[in-house]
Amino acid sequence: MAWMLIVGSLLLAWIASLCKIFRGSSSSFRNSFLNTGGALRKRNVLLVVAHPDDESMFFSPTISFLTSKGHNLHVLCLSMGDADSKGNIRKDELYQACAILKVPLQQVKIMDHPDLQDGFGRVWNHTLLAKIIEGEIMSYGIDSIITFDNYGVSGHCNHRDVHYGVCKFLHNGPGNKIDAWELVSTNILRKYSGPLDIWLSIIHVMQHSGEVMHFLLNEQPQKSFLAMAQHSSQWVWFRKLFVAFSSYTYVNTLRKIKYM
Repeated sequence: MAWMLIVGSLLLAWIASLCKIFRGSSSSFRNSFLNTGGALRKRNVLLVVAHPDDESMFFSPTISFLTSKGHNLHVLCLSMGDADSKGNIRKDELYQACAILKVPLQQVKIMDHPDLQDGFGRVWNHTLLAKIIEGEIMSYGIDSIITFDNYGVSGHCNHRDVHYGVCKFLHNGPGNKIDAWELVSTNILRKYSGPLDIWLSIIHVMQHSGEVMHFLLNEQPQKSFLAMAQHSSQWVWFRKLFVAFSSYTYVNTLRKIKYM
């Protein structure tokens, strides 16, 4: 009987968490992200990812927030995800997913550089990454960058290299003109806690008051499923389970990158 009580409690908590998500949040944490005070100013934001499908699996709450607030979002994907020789297919899938996520397709750029190919064990040059990122910053007047942290959610080397490439760019001297944010990686229990992680994210932000952090709820998690489904070459059973149970479908915690 004890296990039934535990399962029932978890089910109720899951439902309560989903209700909070669908009702939206008036939290000051959410509303203050990218708001420097006074009227909300539209930002030119660059989301930097490693592979097609990163945007849907990990960053959909952030993308949903940015588009809903009218920010001008650009997506830079630093590879075509060609590890299985499906790069051209995955490129088209990313465009389809971005259409679902309301990112203008002319603001989506997918690289196919010979030194930036998808795969475990393929080290990406951080100086090269910094140069590419700098080009995007200058071309589109970017004032905010969002990317992975130094663990990269899953520990994938390409995710981690993207983080270090962004840091390399920041250290090269843009000064304080660029707001840079990293997606906080969580432990495995939180990672697969689904919408329950919204409560843990709130506690995490409050406990780390010495750092600048924000949590963003995904008020349309069904859109994450639809966007990820556009990546049909990757939409196998274990990724379907990942999207259903991953906390990154429901909430993102962003931490300001310190680079000065």
